[in-house]
Amino acid sequence: MADRKGEAQQTIADFDPPKKRKRNVFAISCVILASTTSILLGYDFGVMSGGSKFIQEDLKLSDVQIEILNGILAFYSLMGCAFAGRTSDWIGRRYTIVLAGVIFFAGALLMGFAFNYAFLMFGRFVAGIGVGYALVIAPVYTAELSPASSRGFLSSFPEVFINVGILLGYVSNYAFSKLPIRLGWRFMLGVGAIPSAMLAVGVLAMPESPRWLVMQGRLGEAKGVLDKTSDTPEEARLRLADIKQAAGIPENCTDDVVRVTKRSHGEGVWKDLLLHPTPSVRHILIAAAGIHFFQQTTGTNVVVLYTPRIFEKAGIASSEHQLLATVAVGFVKTIFILVATFLLDRIGRRVLLLSSVGGMIVTLGCLSVGLTFIDHSHEKLTWVMILCIVLVLAFVAFFSIGLGPVTWVYSSEIFPLKLRAQGASIAVAVNTGTCGTLSMTFISLYKAITIGGAFFLFTGVAIVAWVFFYMMLPETQGRTLEEIETLFGKYYKWKSSNAILLKNSKNDKNMEVVYVGSSINDQKQLGTKEQP
Repeated sequence: MADRKGEAQQTIADFDPPKKRKRNVFAISCVILASTTSILLGYDFGVMSGGSKFIQEDLKLSDVQIEILNGILAFYSLMGCAFAGRTSDWIGRRYTIVLAGVIFFAGALLMGFAFNYAFLMFGRFVAGIGVGYALVIAPVYTAELSPASSRGFLSSFPEVFINVGILLGYVSNYAFSKLPIRLGWRFMLGVGAIPSAMLAVGVLAMPESPRWLVMQGRLGEAKGVLDKTSDTPEEARLRLADIKQAAGIPENCTDDVVRVTKRSHGEGVWKDLLLHPTPSVRHILIAAAGIHFFQQTTGTNVVVLYTPRIFEKAGIASSEHQLLATVAVGFVKTIFILVATFLLDRIGRRVLLLSSVGGMIVTLGCLSVGLTFIDHSHEKLTWVMILCIVLVLAFVAFFSIGLGPVTWVYSSEIFPLKLRAQGASIAVAVNTGTCGTLSMTFISLYKAITIGGAFFLFTGVAIVAWVFFYMMLPETQGRTLEEIETLFGKYYKWKSSNAILLKNSKNDKNMEVVYVGSSINDQKQLGTKEQP
């Protein structure tokens, strides 16, 4: 009877609702520290938005020189992107983050002390390399450290901090605009060194990526990191087994240190990635490069970088009012990116992405009409000006709740382990190259086809982007990093692979039978009646 009573109690307990899983505080803290590198790029974009007007006035520069100054950092960052993957495979993700901070620190100081256009360009060259390193390594480190249950939430942090950096840059513009012109823009650029110094200290509390440690054969250290960053001990064990399998290490190997092959330092990766990729790797590369390409060609960073000029075209004449309106753009971007972090693991990447781009299409189209209306009007139309400001705010809100964070989350999680760092480098190179091209040509573009025409062009690109995302990007929510690769390889027919994974998942759940009792003969399946 006592045994039967114990069985009944155990059966009832099994029907209790599952406890809500808590966020892993240690993993969140590490990701926050790593993601501060993303502030570097955001701050530069934000501060150059308003600072370029003061630089142009102080150094007597042409519009073409300002275009080059604004966009050249993105091209310089390509050098950092090119070296970041290999560097992080050699010295680890953690110390690559430190290197990014040190390089940008030097660049920020050089820009702050620049006395002419050439010296300023040299400072942007140095800072650009640091930005390139930061753009690649922060998403990779975050994806590799995060547990599957909150990977979307944590992997969106780099984009969150880019937006925080943009907001800080906008605030810096407004704060230092009161100083004399020759000092104001130098302070705006120079204070960008502060986040870099903070990063160098904070990185001491961060662990190394467990996936990188496994690739180096340091299984004992990797197990320790996984125990701290996983939601449960069972998840830590499963994550370690998955990583060992991906790295070609036998699952039954329990040594703290094992011998690894030469490829663990990144040799042969480019061959597997570009020269002889498998169908799944080719699909992954197209998806990652595509999402980064369309993130930029829909005009988002052009809006961020040239917000004061757009508001000037919309009818705001005062520089102070332009900068205040720009700060409002920064606040909206930051608020909506924070909202997105809580939605990524709840409603999925695809839903957010497609909804976001759909909203961007509508707002871009309406903004195009509004700016064209103002261009052809011979009097100031206050209601159209207000409408354009609202549409700019709505546009950045739609971007920040979907396309902004999903781009970095998605591209950092879909590459196989051995190709992840270099794959992320290629994706980021596409992003920064496209960003640099648009930044260096936008003023010339809107002078050639009008400001309204430029935004009509962005509207058309956004429509193409929506179709690409719908056809080519499978949902990755809830999948382990090692499982995601199986979703790719069939391009627009990816749904068949997803159906197979769902079927296998259901079969695995059906095979999990709960038994009670201590002996084989006494076992019975939970929820069935006892047979006489």
